[in-house]
Amino acid sequence: MSVACRFLSSGLLHKATSHISITGCRNSCFNNARMHWIRQIGTKANSTADSARPVTLTYDVFDGKGDSTPLVFLHGLFGSKSNFHSIARSLVQRTGRKVVTVDARNHGTSTHSPIITYEAMTNDLTQLLSQLRIGKCILIGHSMGGKVAMTTALTQPTLVERLVVVDISPAQSGSVTNFPIYIQAMKDVSVPRDVPRSTARRLAEDQLRKHVKERSLRQFLLTNLVEEDGQYSWRINLEAISNHLDDIMNFPEFNTSYEGPTLFLGGTNSAYISSEDYPEIQRLFPCADIQYIPDASHWIHADKPLDFISTVISFLQ
Repeated sequence: MSVACRFLSSGLLHKATSHISITGCRNSCFNNARMHWIRQIGTKANSTADSARPVTLTYDVFDGKGDSTPLVFLHGLFGSKSNFHSIARSLVQRTGRKVVTVDARNHGTSTHSPIITYEAMTNDLTQLLSQLRIGKCILIGHSMGGKVAMTTALTQPTLVERLVVVDISPAQSGSVTNFPIYIQAMKDVSVPRDVPRSTARRLAEDQLRKHVKERSLRQFLLTNLVEEDGQYSWRINLEAISNHLDDIMNFPEFNTSYEGPTLFLGGTNSAYISSEDYPEIQRLFPCADIQYIPDASHWIHADKPLDFISTVISFLQ
């Protein structure tokens, strides 16, 4: 039995289909609608010239021996490219494919910007793929990274051979998150200068504990605590993230679709992909399959790495 258990739907799709696995792609042409959306990126009411200007992203490359289409991993909010390093090494070993892990703007060691929208992050990724001379890739995005991956596939479909969206949907996700609380908790952390790193982490965790109850989540947030010249701070751009949290929690509107093979992979212990999202998933991604990994939370790749890897490999085959 597959490590990923398919979710059975009750009449959501055609009656002959017992699970949400859609194998027939529509042949409609949406090029005009897609180009119209792209032209609108720089002209929205609250946009600025800088909103569409790409920033420099940092990345790591894990070279494979094969010449198959490379895999590109996009992390979630508060994450970094290192979140997928062990996964990347395993996939290189088992598939022979090149794997690239990327820091999003305002995360990891990538460039900071006051703007953080999915349009901007898609422009960043498109520029990076061009720099790396990757004309086609398989995009794998978790949470916020999944929304970047979806936006890229919908606006630049020729760049995306296949798409894996990890525990997120093309829907508003603010109702299932505590991100505003986490942001404020991180802003409130104060660590004295010139203390050892172990002491700084302990002090920061003690201050986070009041509002971030799960130890694993505190440890995840603490990966962003960095020291420079004796001063401790967060490497992520909390101010920009806070100002654009509504943008991050929402998803752009599209009148087009991505016709390529797509996998939505959720955790059974997570609420980020619900049955209410299925119609929109079907509309935007008509070749989508939705699967769930048992006993996994929002951070599927951390909770069940072997199941995650096996499911991705099965999808690639």
